[in-house]
Amino acid sequence: MLVDPSKISVKKIRELIVFTAFLVAALWKFDVLLDVLKEIWSILFPFVLGGVIAFVTNVPMSFLEKKIFTKVKKENKAVGKLARPISLLLTIVLGIGVIALVMFGVIPQLTRTMGTLVMSISDFIPQMQSWIREFSHNNQEIMKLVDQVQFHPDQAIKWGISFLGNGAGNMMNTTMSAVGSIVSGVATFFIAFSFSCYILFQKEKLHIQIRKVFFAFLPKEKAEAFLRICSLTYRTFANFLTGQCLEAIILGCMFCVTLSILRMPYALLIGVLIAFTALVPIFGAFIGCAVGSFLIFMVSPKQAILFIIVFLVLQQIEGNLIYPHVVGESVGLPSIWVLAAVTIGGNLMGIVGMLVFIPLLSVLYTIFREFVYLRLKERHIKRVTKTEIEEM
Repeated sequence: MLVDPSKISVKKIRELIVFTAFLVAALWKFDVLLDVLKEIWSILFPFVLGGVIAFVTNVPMSFLEKKIFTKVKKENKAVGKLARPISLLLTIVLGIGVIALVMFGVIPQLTRTMGTLVMSISDFIPQMQSWIREFSHNNQEIMKLVDQVQFHPDQAIKWGISFLGNGAGNMMNTTMSAVGSIVSGVATFFIAFSFSCYILFQKEKLHIQIRKVFFAFLPKEKAEAFLRICSLTYRTFANFLTGQCLEAIILGCMFCVTLSILRMPYALLIGVLIAFTALVPIFGAFIGCAVGSFLIFMVSPKQAILFIIVFLVLQQIEGNLIYPHVVGESVGLPSIWVLAAVTIGGNLMGIVGMLVFIPLLSVLYTIFREFVYLRLKERHIKRVTKTEIEEM
């Protein structure tokens, strides 16, 4: 059956006119469009958050389900049905355990550290003035500036109490709004968590339903290509998340053990701090190093120098031996593009952008590479070297 080309042209022109009309109306009432989009986002946010929770939770849950219950599912179907709920429960317990470790292990030590730091600063300033006096040979202009540096622990404590008191007062003044925000946040999290549990328990069925929708409304080739991109995106993000978390834990443990052996102060605190900051690729561990160096410097400048040397050594071991094997080729992205992804993501979205843009750029890089290979195959080009082009 032949289709009149003029009818196709008229249809395309009609679609273009409708699209142009919508675009003009959106630009004309841009503020109204923004308000509508904000309202839609507020409605969809719990479900988007639930999807993010499900994605993050699915990585350790699938690992536990695969390692613990693979044989049990084959031998006993009744017990196999409980594999996923038990794996999810173990994942939640693991997450709560990490939070409890931070709350009861790190925060109390951080509180003690802040108290010790106040006294260390008061002891350090006279030492610093003495060092500068020796190096400057009692230069009068320099000494006037140095003598102006004073630190009084009592005033610092009073300022801290005053700050907390003002904060408490402001909090009391906004109690109703705070309660409303808490209730809204709890409700949002409950909806998101319930939605994430539904996704995790029904993920195979949802996967089939999504495939049906795409094959029902898109041509077969486009549907297969889109689903292949979605699968690539999921694998890349999951591998990157797993590798980055495992690498951060290993690095934090290395620092904690090494600093404890060398009898340096704040070993546990600095180890946990570097583990958390190492989640940010490239730059994260150096932020932890800067904070750790400052904390140790307040106690002993010599140990601070030793800590920097230890950091550089462990960073080299981690970068050359651990990271390639733990994270490896999970993102499949050259180093220069990793740096570009971190820089662009950090400028656009901060720390979240640094974490998201590496796997995102990896997906785009892989798609573009496959497209290039496909174009070369269509042109019957087998290999391209510096000087020659080998045809099929």
